[in-house]
Amino acid sequence: MSTVWILFIAIAIAGWMVQGTLKNRFQKYSKIPLRNGMTGKEVAEKMLQDHGIYDVQVISVRGRLTDHYNPLNKTINLSESVYGSYSVAAAAVAAHETGHAVQHAKGYAPLKMRSALVPIISSTSKWVMWVILAGIIMIQSFPALLWIGIAMFALTTLFSFVTLPVEKNATNRALAWLGNAGITDRSNHAQAVDALRWAGYTYVVAALSSLATLLYYIMIASSGSRR
Repeated sequence: MSTVWILFIAIAIAGWMVQGTLKNRFQKYSKIPLRNGMTGKEVAEKMLQDHGIYDVQVISVRGRLTDHYNPLNKTINLSESVYGSYSVAAAAVAAHETGHAVQHAKGYAPLKMRSALVPIISSTSKWVMWVILAGIIMIQSFPALLWIGIAMFALTTLFSFVTLPVEKNATNRALAWLGNAGITDRSNHAQAVDALRWAGYTYVVAALSSLATLLYYIMIASSGSRR
């Protein structure tokens, strides 16, 4: 058990460092304007047009770090600080989310897999912790219940790891287009790369945290079955 707890602590520290660095990076790069004066909305719309995508709408949503692409209604949802901002950070985020729209249009396999998992995760997430809790309480009388909960949680871990190539690919598409389209240049492209790199680290930490939690539950179930 001690090894798992050390892993938990290490991941928690890594997550704290990543979140702090990400916040600082975005605050810094949000103050660096694009030379062409394009807003996040305009960057997303141009990237869509350059990829021949005309059935996706770019809209503004409330909140901070709420940026996402919705494949169900084909909308790129940009937070208010990104939608109307003409900073390097806004351009990077807008291009990244548009990268998901490009993935969708091209039938990118990992995105298809993640989309297929969404309804399953949505339904199991409501019950998984209750099933695991009940399984731990009833581990002696009904050990199979905990394993059922573990199987449900494993789907969440799978989703976290499937997300990694999806996010990495969207970032690669975004950075390549930003440079080729002249949205960023020698003076600010490195900042866009840095911003998206640290954003990507958050998904890595989340995946590792989910895996550590899964292993912890498996150890509980294994030790309980040996008693």
